[in-house]
Amino acid sequence: MPGITRLIPPAFVLLWATGFIGARYAMPWSEPFTFLAARFLIAAAILLMLAQVLASPRPSRREALHSVIAGVLMHGGYLGGVFWAIKHGMPAGISALIVGLQPLLTAVMAGTLLGEKILPRHWLGLAVGFAGVVIVLSPKLGVAASGISLATLAAAVWAVVAMSAGTIWQKRHATSASMYWGTFYQYVGGAVPMLLGSALFETRHVVWNGELLFAMAWLVLVLSIGAIFLLMIMIRDGEMAKVASLFYLVPAVTAVMAYVLFGEDLSLVQIAGMAIATLGVGLATAQPATLARASR
Repeated sequence: MPGITRLIPPAFVLLWATGFIGARYAMPWSEPFTFLAARFLIAAAILLMLAQVLASPRPSRREALHSVIAGVLMHGGYLGGVFWAIKHGMPAGISALIVGLQPLLTAVMAGTLLGEKILPRHWLGLAVGFAGVVIVLSPKLGVAASGISLATLAAAVWAVVAMSAGTIWQKRHATSASMYWGTFYQYVGGAVPMLLGSALFETRHVVWNGELLFAMAWLVLVLSIGAIFLLMIMIRDGEMAKVASLFYLVPAVTAVMAYVLFGEDLSLVQIAGMAIATLGVGLATAQPATLARASR
């Protein structure tokens, strides 16, 4: 089991990075809130069936409510904010850079709200990791910033705050619920603001084709169930600053995937940024025994 446990962080990073690839396939054919609402509801239906078939113990009303709140923040707030900002003109590179602040914000909130001790090497790792993210995203930061407005900036910042707050809420209040029921209620919570956003701000027009169906299937099964299960395990068993630092690796892995799948440029500077981001995550997550061996 320890060997399998060590595979969870890299598996999570790999799966989470594919979410951005899936979004690229889906967004030309559906508006963001409408797509996310459908994604969350389908994922919730699958999890409900799994919970019933596997006779997973039902959570109490209090546990269910905490899971719903975590889902409103982690799924509805985070993805809704990012998708809305990009849809309304914010360059993807700028959005990714703002979202890249999430591990630092989570570390601050974990220290304040959970009483976790953030050591100097953790702060150094978080800072180095963010520097690596900036370098990886640097080619995209030169994109015309005409889409940056008070509204899109607020949406991107809200996404960062919502993801950080959602993971802290999950760690503090919702880890006792079973994985299937807890995640089911998360997606119920995430679907609520997406349904409201779709009803109020979108036409709900969807073009059903192979690309959209593939993206929906991938994002539901691989992201909304597979990657989220791994994230819930790490939140339950790990320190939040260490878990959050893994998000620094996502832009690097996404850049490699985009290079392979879409032929996007991958420069030496970006590769150097990936190495720096990896170093930062290593500093933020290394155990004292690991550091001691490395210094010998």
